[in-house]
Amino acid sequence: EDAEGKGPYFVVTDRWQTYTDVEVNEETLRTLSAYCDEFLVHGVENEGKRCGILEDLVELLGKYSPVPVTYAGGVKGMEDLERVKSLGGGRVDLTIGSALDCFGGDIPYDDVVAWHKKENP
Repeated sequence: EDAEGKGPYFVVTDRWQTYTDVEVNEETLRTLSAYCDEFLVHGVENEGKRCGILEDLVELLGKYSPVPVTYAGGVKGMEDLERVKSLGGGRVDLTIGSALDCFGGDIPYDDVVAWHKKENP
């Protein structure tokens, strides 16, 4: 990630401590999809910070992932659910952790459930 919070993004291992030279891009997503049914991608730079999602990463995942993909990291409010839906072209799911009220955050769990039910009747 550059100083402005834009990619490229790289695969990180060892509890998000060791950056590899494997870039997250169309080719990598296509190659890795042969070995799994879906991806869970953490924006490690934003994980747990409630500072907003990595929008360009969500766009990249929506455009290039050949398998279902879930993004995690940086969610700060309900508006991020709509942002992921829009930026990911409806192809990227979202997981929320520490931002949920049941984990000490500000986003009501019940509001997230209601949004999901509205979007997926």
